Amino acid sequence: MTADVVALTRRSLHGIAELVLAGPQHREIGRIRLRIVGEGFGTLSEPSLRVEGGVLVTGTARIPLSGQTYASLAEAAGIEAGAPERLYPDGSGVKPDEVITFDPEAGAVILRAFVAGDEALRGFAPGTEPVLWPEHFDLAITLDEVNYGVSPGDGHLPEPYAYVGPHRPREGEFWNAPFGAALTLRDLGSADAIQRFFEEGKRRTDT
Repeated sequence: MTADVVALTRRSLHGIAELVLAGPQHREIGRIRLRIVGEGFGTLSEPSLRVEGGVLVTGTARIPLSGQTYASLAEAAGIEAGAPERLYPDGSGVKPDEVITFDPEAGAVILRAFVAGDEALRGFAPGTEPVLWPEHFDLAITLDEVNYGVSPGDGHLPEPYAYVGPHRPREGEFWNAPFGAALTLRDLGSADAIQRFFEEGKRRTDT
């Protein structure tokens, strides 16, 4: 599994989140938020769709991701592909007619990161609802002007990582990233360890 394969799979999952899940949901109910569902991620409501492993799960079918375009995947699910309109300047950058690339190993790493992040965030802040944001493709909550979340990788780190991002910059050894603090999930190793990282971030932002 090369870095390029991971990046392509991550981009494809980001594109699905944005064009196949969030866009149609926004046109239906006016909301772009997605959520972790089972071993993958999906919509909040209609259209009821989720990514699980290498398939898109609908109410009646399990549609393989690989080899599809975003447009054909959406059509097979009975919807039209398209990102939420005029809501944010950034996004996945994919077009509906691009072909999806899904490597099972890379996809499993990314989906496990989101599932572990969801567990850690719910343990860290019971009662909150972690949100998978389609524009940045990261899972996060905000408490007391501090963002806590898990990214599947991006320009800062090419692999899944947990982060603490205070709205007001902090200084010190803990704060090792331009936006705050970050540790890879490879180093953290478990949902419990991710939760402890969030707790340490909260302690440091509270003092």
